[in-house]
Amino acid sequence: MNKKKITVISINFYPEETSTGLYTSLMVHHLAKYFDVDVITGVPFYPDWKISDDYKSKPKYNVEKKDNMTFYRYKHYVPDNPTFVKRIIQIIDFFFGSLWNLRKVKKSDLIISIVPPTSQVVHGLLLKKKCNSKLWVHIQDFEFDMAIESGLAGEQKGIKSKIFELLFSLESTLLNRADIVSTISFGMLSKLKEKTNSKSYFFPNWVDESFIDPNKAKSHEYMRKGVFKVLYSGNVGAKQDWEYFIKVVKFFKNNKDIEFIVIGAGAKKDWLLSELENLTNVKHYNPIKYEELPNLLCNADLHILFQKNNVVDTVMPSKLLGMMASQIPSLVTGNKESEIAKVFEKSKGGYFFDSNCFSEVTDAIRGMSKNKDICKQMGINARSYIVKEFSSNVVLPAFVEKVNSVIDQ
Repeated sequence: MNKKKITVISINFYPEETSTGLYTSLMVHHLAKYFDVDVITGVPFYPDWKISDDYKSKPKYNVEKKDNMTFYRYKHYVPDNPTFVKRIIQIIDFFFGSLWNLRKVKKSDLIISIVPPTSQVVHGLLLKKKCNSKLWVHIQDFEFDMAIESGLAGEQKGIKSKIFELLFSLESTLLNRADIVSTISFGMLSKLKEKTNSKSYFFPNWVDESFIDPNKAKSHEYMRKGVFKVLYSGNVGAKQDWEYFIKVVKFFKNNKDIEFIVIGAGAKKDWLLSELENLTNVKHYNPIKYEELPNLLCNADLHILFQKNNVVDTVMPSKLLGMMASQIPSLVTGNKESEIAKVFEKSKGGYFFDSNCFSEVTDAIRGMSKNKDICKQMGINARSYIVKEFSSNVVLPAFVEKVNSVIDQ
């Protein structure tokens, strides 16, 4: 009996080791245990915003095969300074360049289009019609909402406001033509139901607790002993409130017992480093290999994530799963109405503060640096909650079951 075939469409994919690229790769490799899988994708570029060295010399179109997986790649434009306009150019280039790769897929029982970018839904619809198959749209971020709320798109007035009205209308039209639409948090699921009448499904990102396991973690060279280590590991981009981070670091600049560590790259990295260059209590390192991540996360004393107050439920940061699984407490800022705030209320795995708070945040950091017992209990609470709610052993089997039901319906 021939295996059923799935086609995944995502600009971000293996060997990217963060964010959407990581989870799409993990999803594809899990699906490949049960199905034949084709992937329409680009070349790895995130979070550095440059084409990976292994792919610079590759041809414009490249096909890779691994077990029962086939990856169709298009070498798209990658801006080194990813402004809003340049990102649009990248999306347009990937859209038209990948049309040729769509022609190479002869059969598919289910197409899974990963958003962002929303244009990949159009790819999915074209392939759905060609193969007479089903279309599943999976939303990692609400692209247009996020552009506005993060400030990336600038002020909304005049012609720009009209353009976004058109984009939101187009988004709803595309989502309404999918057979099913999934997203990664309950808050985003509620927002999704305002945008489309298509069937919806809760498909969160997940954590492999056997991979990020504090009982197996070894020391990491970036985690210096003898100080209270406050770690941010992830994309250095527009979603985070880096002005707030700088303010916190400066507050503690004369405290020799607290050290801040930033691990990551992204659109705001160069700007951030220029702002921090005269501060000795903060260190920056480029992204580490994925296999090193458990050692890094489990050797921090506190994880931080400073989000902008106007970002409510357009994004659910996947890095939060690893932070909490490491059995280390977290301190997160953002909107008190967001789902992340509710996660901390339920888990007791750290602190969540409104982004307008400052003294509360610095008091919490100072207090935790002096009280290991509080940190230990919060860390235990965090891991217990995240393993129970977001374990790969729970999320992925349910996902495969749902995939089969969508194909067969």
